[in-house]
Amino acid sequence: MATTQTTTESAVENQTTSVRTSAGESDEQSRDEWTDYRFTGQTAIETENLDVFYGDEQALSGINLDIPAESVTALIGPSGCGKSTFLRCLNRMNDRIKSARVEGNVALGGQEIYGDGTDLVELRKRVGMVFQQPNPFPKSIRENVSYGPRKHGDIETGLLARLFGHEDGEGEDALVEQSLRQAALWEEVNDRLDDNALGLSGGQQQRLCIARCLAVDPEVILMDEPASALDPIATAKIEDLIADLAEEYTVVIVTHNMQQAARISDQTAVFLTGGELVEYDDTNEIFENPESQRVEDYITGKFG
Repeated sequence: MATTQTTTESAVENQTTSVRTSAGESDEQSRDEWTDYRFTGQTAIETENLDVFYGDEQALSGINLDIPAESVTALIGPSGCGKSTFLRCLNRMNDRIKSARVEGNVALGGQEIYGDGTDLVELRKRVGMVFQQPNPFPKSIRENVSYGPRKHGDIETGLLARLFGHEDGEGEDALVEQSLRQAALWEEVNDRLDDNALGLSGGQQQRLCIARCLAVDPEVILMDEPASALDPIATAKIEDLIADLAEEYTVVIVTHNMQQAARISDQTAVFLTGGELVEYDDTNEIFENPESQRVEDYITGKFG
């Protein structure tokens, strides 16, 4: 009996081995079962042993995270914990950062995206991105939406379209309207499609950027704090839109607003110090019954 007790105490001691923490974080060892999120339905994206380095600094450490299709996954955690870095791994935007080095695996629909011969243009068509600050092109509203499909050759115009009974621009008009309707913007701009997009309000510009993303028919939409620069009314419209989009698309959103994560997401992943994924579960479980003391402390505002 004494031997069994000693073994048990040793196991508990090992589970609470010191880890690197930021100011205010408790000293706690993470457990694999806290991130082993099981869900029904299809998997859109899988990451396995994902590490990211910026020079000698490690930004993400051993991330294993599967993202369900046609749902909203929120990524939360304090500044500098690797949320946006992880998001950028999903469409290889970190490739644009000279000092970045990515190790491990990321699969989209079962296909490894870091493999040799990956077409980055096609990848970023399948995995669109909406940034923190609205970034419409200094072009008309119409041209903003049609830019991507034109670049990818997805709009039928010209001689062949006329030979098959379509007027020039007919397919483009339909696609622009569809994308703006999906982005809940059509009713506000349908009578001024040729106006410069920079004349729209901040919230309208962000929904236009979402429409521009939708126009190329992505599978996944990545959002990096898409409402952080917006007023409460515009934020509410973006949140309503995200809920609608999840009926057809896989949405992954980084947010510092925990109330927002609780409102809009189906599951939540919590990143903490050192680029560590500490907990991943249904959003209700994360906010109402977290397994990790550090996650509970973060959610209740004890640090971060």
